[in-house]
Amino acid sequence: MILSAAQIHPVQGNITKNITEHCKKIGIAAENGAELIVFPEMSLSGYDRENAHLLAFTKDDSRLDKLKILATDKNIIVIAGAAIRINSTMYIGSFIIYPSNSISIYTKQFPHSGEENYFSFSSELNPTIKLNSEQFSLAICADINNPIHPQNAFKTQSSFYLASIFFTLGGISDGHTILSSYAKQYSMNVLMSNFCGKSWGLEAGGKSAFWDNTGKLIGEITSNDSGLLVVEKNASSWVGQTIIDK
Repeated sequence: MILSAAQIHPVQGNITKNITEHCKKIGIAAENGAELIVFPEMSLSGYDRENAHLLAFTKDDSRLDKLKILATDKNIIVIAGAAIRINSTMYIGSFIIYPSNSISIYTKQFPHSGEENYFSFSSELNPTIKLNSEQFSLAICADINNPIHPQNAFKTQSSFYLASIFFTLGGISDGHTILSSYAKQYSMNVLMSNFCGKSWGLEAGGKSAFWDNTGKLIGEITSNDSGLLVVEKNASSWVGQTIIDK
């Protein structure tokens, strides 16, 4: 099994440019054999609360077409973040785009302070991913701060926990501590994708990473670099490599 996490510096509000960057990362991940790629929170638009209603996606949004085509052509599951409008309600969500050309939506369950003024939060849209006889549960940013969230993933017998986050430079160390502890406590492999660079006026912390189900850190990207973390399971152990943008 080969998985990948994208660490990107999205241009806030420039969805066209951000989709181009997504396509580039998907292509590189597929070239390296990845069967799944996860992007950070709100990766398609950049993190934005105030303008989210102007940038929001829908499930059948034509702006997702390039990602759908790539997922099919490269036989890779793509997890991309966005503000998502469902009927008239706004959520922070992740699109799960399958090679079969189907899409599922996961919505963030626990808000960061202030997000409740712009978005709704729900556990009703909480799909899992099946890949190579393994089950994957998703999380978005502040979800990981609530211990109920990984506990529920464990109860559904998920063996992988995929976290799409926007943690700052000052907060990413705590993020690593939290996620490594979940990996060890629940015997779940944990793959995390974060921004790099400045977003929403804050310096992102980067350090996208993977921990195996003992809590061991297998690989991470540095704080400032845009690139990919690719992890592969060989027999019973994992190995990781970073592919930094040139």
